[in-house]
Amino acid sequence: QVQLVESGGGLVQAGGSLRLSCAVSGSSVSITSMGWYRQAPGNSQRELVAGMTSDGITNYEDSVKGRFTFSRDNAKNTVYLQMDSLKPEDTAVYYCALGIREIFWGQGTQVTVSS
Repeated sequence: QVQLVESGGGLVQAGGSLRLSCAVSGSSVSITSMGWYRQAPGNSQRELVAGMTSDGITNYEDSVKGRFTFSRDNAKNTVYLQMDSLKPEDTAVYYCALGIREIFWGQGTQVTVSS
């Protein structure tokens, strides 16, 4: 059974930083694609903000390029999203996801950025 558990969200002032973690069990972070998504208040859909292939190649949504960094620790079977220079518009519930054809989701972690 694949499980993803996010942590690290919280309340931060604009310009601050947070690091989200996503611990995976039942699969391996190094053998499939993974992504960090977010769902902003009032939005019904989740948007992909950062992705990583099994080869470790990353891509980012334009609004977070240069501010967010997606990394992984194969030994800990955990991926991270380092978020710097946070803006109020980054406020959302952040989810990590694993897989391509079949996607597994974590429970989400709230990030709130105050102005």
